[in-house]
Amino acid sequence: MKEAKLYKKIAGKKVVCNACARQCKLSPDKVGFCGVRQNIDGKLFLLVYGKVATMHVDPIEKKPVFHFMPGSKFLSFGTTGCNFACAYCCNYDLSQRRKVEGADITPEKIVELAKQHECDGIAYTYNEPTIFIEFAHDVGVIARKNGLKNIFVSNGYDTPETVKFMKDFLDSITIDIKGNAEQNFLRKYVGIPNSEPIFETLREIKNKTKIHIEITDLIIPKIGDDLKEAEKVCKWIVENLGEETSIQFLRFNPTYKLVDLPPTPVKTLEKHYEVAKKAGLKYVYLGNVPGHKFESTYCPNCNAVVIERFGFNITGWNLDEKNNCKFCGYPIPIVGSLSKSVDGERFFSVNGF
Repeated sequence: MKEAKLYKKIAGKKVVCNACARQCKLSPDKVGFCGVRQNIDGKLFLLVYGKVATMHVDPIEKKPVFHFMPGSKFLSFGTTGCNFACAYCCNYDLSQRRKVEGADITPEKIVELAKQHECDGIAYTYNEPTIFIEFAHDVGVIARKNGLKNIFVSNGYDTPETVKFMKDFLDSITIDIKGNAEQNFLRKYVGIPNSEPIFETLREIKNKTKIHIEITDLIIPKIGDDLKEAEKVCKWIVENLGEETSIQFLRFNPTYKLVDLPPTPVKTLEKHYEVAKKAGLKYVYLGNVPGHKFESTYCPNCNAVVIERFGFNITGWNLDEKNNCKFCGYPIPIVGSLSKSVDGERFFSVNGF
């Protein structure tokens, strides 16, 4: 436990948490919606500082991130709690848990583990990293000093103060806008009133930082797959983030409170792909469909496959040393060159370190 930084004091001993767009107003002893930020005698404390609930070594493609350090591997960790209440969360045992649990570990030790396992960086994931951003910040600053990169896998429901805090350590972020950001879907199945804070976060990151941005959109059949809403999102991305922004439409698999829904039909994902391309996005992908042709990266100029993928593995590489298409020379916006391949996932016990 450690005093948080992203908060301000208001009347009496009340505080307002500024870590996310909920901006919970907390009286003494009260805990925020996320379950990990508590007002203790007029000061806000991060209850999960130095507590890791899960930790794996993953390929970066699992985040999923396709245009930043392809083929690299990242030490990935998360805590308990979340600022969303997604009815379909695949990590609900962590994100929706409101009992603070986890193995005690210092930021220095996390960085040491990343180096020990020959990782290229650290990913803050499995639950929303914004809610433990002070812990992530301290890990990330040390990681940078040791030549490691830092990535957030996030819902983007942040504040300008959070984005400013990210600049000290974050290199890349992938933001999942969920169900095409349709308002009724977000209210019923996510527990937020609207998506505006997410898009504001994206604008802040794009305009005020050098953090690499990628987008994912989980498409849930029947309740979160409206193509008109997808078109709005894609046009917004083109206008505000640029046509070269990578977007992945992810297949839903039944879980948590939505086990009665079917997996997303591949044809539904393919229609989203078509909408995104028509809106002007150059790099569109389908996720959670191993072996589909739209897992791969195509050159926008000659349509050749420049990065071939199967699931989380890179199976073909047709870029030169400057990440230009080998067939026509067109520059592909990949940050970093191909790293050594990661064969499968490497797991180890968070308790054993």
